[in-house]
Amino acid sequence: MPKLILVRHGQSQWNLENRFTGWWDVDLTDKGVEEAMAAGVLLKEKGVLPTRAFTSVQTRAIRTLHLALHQCNRLWIPETKDWHLNERHYGGLTGLNKQETRDKHGDEQVHIWRRSFDVPPPELEKGSEFDLSDDPRYAGIDVPQTESLKLTIERVLPYWQETILPYVNAGETVMISAHGNSLRALVKHLSGISDDDITGLEIPTGQPIIYDFENDGVSGLVPGERYYLKDS
Repeated sequence: MPKLILVRHGQSQWNLENRFTGWWDVDLTDKGVEEAMAAGVLLKEKGVLPTRAFTSVQTRAIRTLHLALHQCNRLWIPETKDWHLNERHYGGLTGLNKQETRDKHGDEQVHIWRRSFDVPPPELEKGSEFDLSDDPRYAGIDVPQTESLKLTIERVLPYWQETILPYVNAGETVMISAHGNSLRALVKHLSGISDDDITGLEIPTGQPIIYDFENDGVSGLVPGERYYLKDS
């Protein structure tokens, strides 16, 4: 039966610096590289070997995918990069230190921006140093200026259903290397988590999450309970 492997990228430089990152492109730290490699070693040890991979167009997710695939001898499998799997866009919070933002706006307001389901942060100003409108990887795309988790889900789920799920249904073991919020979108859908509860779900960096798909005899292939590969 097919499997789905979800991996949040390893620690990034802005994770380390406690800054809002979103769509801004930052690289992995040395620890992040180690986490990505460890994920690949675990995939090999457990015999969970992907046959097809998807990732965002952000360096931290792409490098995590490649490092993990290298460790499990799967760099050769087909791979697709797509912006629909990008992290949630943090708008005007991009680049700000999280604690300094709390000090300025208060814990309650920052908690709403970070963890509410449908309230986005303030929009990023056009022409800001973090404005990606002219980035060649987004040519022809209406780059958002901010996103709530709800808006992130609205771009991730159609991509999952139209582009990725058919490979799962065809029996492949699919690996997705992405981000905390784009993976929350998938986990919410696959595990049937409520709008209120999904905002509290933490997805650790570099830890493969597995869904085993089984035929229920009625709906066809359906996902089982999610679990961390290290616990299997």
